[in-house]
Amino acid sequence: MNAPRQASQAVELTGVRNLVAVASGKGGVGKSTVALGLALALKREGAKVGLLDADIYGPSQGSMLGVTEGHRPKTLDGRRFEPMQALGLQCMSMSFLASERTPMVWRAPMATSALRQLLSQTAWHDLDLLIVDMPPGTGDIQLTMAQSAPVSGAVIVTTPQDLALIDARKGIEMFRKVEIPVLGVVENMSVFACPSCGKEHSLFGEGGGQLLAAEYAAPLLARLPLIPGLGEGLAAQDGAAATQFAQAAKTLLASLSGVASTLAPTITIQDD
Repeated sequence: MNAPRQASQAVELTGVRNLVAVASGKGGVGKSTVALGLALALKREGAKVGLLDADIYGPSQGSMLGVTEGHRPKTLDGRRFEPMQALGLQCMSMSFLASERTPMVWRAPMATSALRQLLSQTAWHDLDLLIVDMPPGTGDIQLTMAQSAPVSGAVIVTTPQDLALIDARKGIEMFRKVEIPVLGVVENMSVFACPSCGKEHSLFGEGGGQLLAAEYAAPLLARLPLIPGLGEGLAAQDGAAATQFAQAAKTLLASLSGVASTLAPTITIQDD
């Protein structure tokens, strides 16, 4: 049974041409790292990019972006937030609005309301892409995003482990039910390059991301190595990870172009 998007609950989103959700079926697979790495790579490709941290209960992008606690977004006209600027990205996160020690002890309706406000009440400036770092799982936040926001497509993050693949499939199936295309799969923690011997070790199994991508006829955007410090943002801008992210960004842009072409109307002129 499909759960189509509900136009009556649509979030008004201005200043954004494409919204891409970066999601996973479970936590601990490096989804936030991938969201940031993709955003930085897309910026290097010349796109104007924003990054929204949609993990209301456990936001992490603030620290990954290097935004120190106490920095708050400015407000415009008493209602809208001016996005924070970090690493050349327009950014918004609950971590900018609360301290690191403040728990979001909210029921689901409050969390989904907060997400809708972060989306619609942030004054995004002429973005080609807004990358949304989704929370893990397939619950209320994911459904709110899928059913009320103009999501262009989703990127699924997994590790090669069988357990991670099981949950990643659930994430893909959720997006399929709400008719959002899966633009690609990213396999994180694929190998660990030993700094002593130089050999690569598959700590979490092999080929899981490729298998998942083939199963759902989606491109494998990247196979990211296990690199210390990758989640801090800076390591995603050079070395082996940067090469993988650069290729992922190119493939993602091509996939978005293909999605746009399939949704666009076809006009033909015939002689009567």
